[in-house]
Amino acid sequence: MSTGLIILLIVIAAVVVLGAAALFLRSRGRHGGPGLKRRFGPEYERTVAMHDGDTKAAERELTERVERHGDLHERPLDGAERQRYADRWTAVQERFVDSPREAVAEADRLLGEVAAVRGYPDGGRYDEQLAALSVHHADHVDGYRQVHRVATGADGGAGEDGTRTEEMRSALLGARALFDDLTSADSGRHRAPGGTGRSTAPAGSRAHARSHTPWALHRSRPKES
Repeated sequence: MSTGLIILLIVIAAVVVLGAAALFLRSRGRHGGPGLKRRFGPEYERTVAMHDGDTKAAERELTERVERHGDLHERPLDGAERQRYADRWTAVQERFVDSPREAVAEADRLLGEVAAVRGYPDGGRYDEQLAALSVHHADHVDGYRQVHRVATGADGGAGEDGTRTEEMRSALLGARALFDDLTSADSGRHRAPGGTGRSTAPAGSRAHARSHTPWALHRSRPKES
């Protein structure tokens, strides 16, 4: 091999390395630090806490989520599908009055089903589904996390029946926000600038969605027998 060819190969290799480094640095600038905070909001702080305050580790995890799921395109629901899911959620909330545990478990399954229909990983891969949802619905994904913990008993399941009922009520109310996001006609189409995941749908439409929450979820009820 001639000296000239060797030099040419070295130059090519150097260009490739420098190009890769430049792409990496641009990616860090696009996804890291303030950009991640804006995109994930409260989910950013939760992830940092999960990593015991290690910001770099948390940002690595969040960046990986964006790289895996940032290009996901939600499949829109038609009007009949939205109505069918809304009716099922109303039935879940009505069931809560007499059977809160069963209602929370059904809410957990329903959220997983709707997310899968919208194009997210199926509910059988809960962790992956949650990670994908956090990229596109960061403001409300914790509601799904809470209801899943209660439904699966991952929260410990201890405490008096009255306390447990209030925890289940709170989890179900929190999960409703994500359900509204996923079943909204505007979901996935009206994102705020900067990739925050916050819907810019008219306030009236969001208020209308919340107005369907049965009054029973907002009142105290006797302890379960």
